[in-house]
Amino acid sequence: MKKQISINLKGIKDDRYSRLRLIPWWNQELLKKAKILVVGAGAIGNEVLKNLALLGFGNIFVVDMDEVENSNLSRSILFREEDEGKPKAVVAEKRIKEINPDVKVKGFQADICNDIGLGLFRYVDLVIGGLDNREARLAINEKCWKVNTPYIDGATETIMGVVRVFVPPETACYECTMNALDYKLLNQRRSCALLKRSEMVEGKVPTTPTTSSVVAGIQVQEAIKLIHKDRDLPTLAGKGFFFNGLTHDSYVIFYNKKRECPSHNTYRAIENLRKSVKNTTARELLEIFRKRHGKETTIELEHEIVSSLICKKCGTRKFLLTPLGKITEKEAKCPECGTTRIPELFHNISGKEPFLDYTLEKLGLPGDDIVTAKNGLGEFYYEFAKDRKLWRFK
Repeated sequence: MKKQISINLKGIKDDRYSRLRLIPWWNQELLKKAKILVVGAGAIGNEVLKNLALLGFGNIFVVDMDEVENSNLSRSILFREEDEGKPKAVVAEKRIKEINPDVKVKGFQADICNDIGLGLFRYVDLVIGGLDNREARLAINEKCWKVNTPYIDGATETIMGVVRVFVPPETACYECTMNALDYKLLNQRRSCALLKRSEMVEGKVPTTPTTSSVVAGIQVQEAIKLIHKDRDLPTLAGKGFFFNGLTHDSYVIFYNKKRECPSHNTYRAIENLRKSVKNTTARELLEIFRKRHGKETTIELEHEIVSSLICKKCGTRKFLLTPLGKITEKEAKCPECGTTRIPELFHNISGKEPFLDYTLEKLGLPGDDIVTAKNGLGEFYYEFAKDRKLWRFK
């Protein structure tokens, strides 16, 4: 006869989290204080957000650029029929609050590659991704590496899934795991002029809600362990967990860190600048940096900005200030002759530009971004800390 194990609940506070507190190493206060960025509010993102809410993770940011579609309803617990056409991130914010009123959550309908400043990646404790394209994954990976923020990536296909955990600067990163085929597929999303190919048929990843549950469960389990870093718990840092839903086989592999990986660019000390991109001009910022670091200092931006579209056939030029990632090949076509216009790009400001009196927001910088003051070999990093109000909860 098996011996029954009893748990003495005397002295345990009986509240929403009382069963969680029975775990010997559990610290609910750590979860309450934790700040988590979830990128992607689709099938995986729904399950991740549900789990975070149930566990009482206190501060959650959700970023997704899409709206709810009818096909989402078979795989997304947070969405309803009446939500069709509404931003996924906004709907998710509402439903998470219904699941657990203790949780603070803010949803952003935005493109993670261009619309969210690097400051948010620095502000949060870790990032959880549930995305279906390599370009966004690579962008998140680079951002996390710059500010030393752990990144938990999840993906599904049919009834198989994978979870990978990257902890800069110690482990391999997402780009370290990419092979020649990954780079080929990534490059196919861009034309020779680096414009996005909007005409490409985006592959809809076939999957089930059960597979998403498995992947999201592992992701959030890893998040719990990373937040309890003082407990020295084993994690998937630098590893990948693979799950086969057909046979229920699973295995873990270790990723080697590539010494020359281009994503391994970590910003050293980042200084908070009490300025906002909304009302700071390029000229004003350049003057601040030159007073601090010398008259030859230039500003280096996080993104490539398109200053003009030039038609080689017509000889016409259209002036605009837009991040390169936002302009598609279709949008760049000349309205006169149909030729794809060539973008004229810049990512640094030297003081000779005609747009020095434009605000940095008008130049395409998102709020709470980080810029680099560069003078020779010296690089100094500044965050537009006045924009942190973007992350305040209502």
